[in-house]
Order: sequence, then C-alpha cells, then structure tokens
Amino acid sequence: MKNNQDFFNVLRKINSIPGASQRKLAQELGFSLGKLNYCLKALQTKGLVKIKNFQKQKDKLKYVQHYVLTTKGISERTKLTIDFMKRKMSEYDELKEEIEKKYVDSSKNKK
Repeated sequence: MKNNQDFFNVLRKINSIPGASQRKLAQELGFSLGKLNYCLKALQTKGLVKIKNFQKQKDKLKYVQHYVLTTKGISERTKLTIDFMKRKMSEYDELKEEIEKKYVDSSKNKK
C-alpha cells in the first residue's frame, strides 16, 4: 500500500515538473535519492515511466536524465488518483459519522 502511494506521488511529480532532475524530484517529494531511484526503476520496469538520457557534450557533468510518463503511466496515475479519492472519501464519511455520533451522544447527556 505504501509503495502505491509513493509511486502515485512520483507519477504526479514527474507530470507536474517535466524535465526535473532526480535530485529535484527527490527534494520535492521528500525522498532520499535512493528511495526515488528505487521508485523510478520500479515504475520503469512496469512500463509507466521512460527514462531518456540526453548528452549535450562529452563532459559527464552535462549528462541529464529526463523522466516521461508513458501512456500506461498516465493510465496508472489516473487509476491511483481514483483509488486515492475513494479512500479519502471513505475516511471522510467515517469521520463525519463519528462526529455526528459524538454530537448526538453529547446532546443526550445534556438533557
């Protein structure tokens, strides 16, 4: 479950910050570089993310990786978003019910 949330966050961040470096993505997500690397490799293995390498010069410092969502990645991000929203709506309904119950109980105790 935690991995799905991490994967969802990575997919959203890649989409919102196109062309971001791995370091920038890790910083934005609050992940270590190792954790982000693990997530990116897993997403790449699942076919959800393409990792494109661009080398403008022979100097290794100019070597940049670019992360792109695949069509499958966009579809998975949508599925994960729907699952996330369902989970949050369920939590909201449970909290609302709990608050209403406490309110009714406290009203009965006052009478």
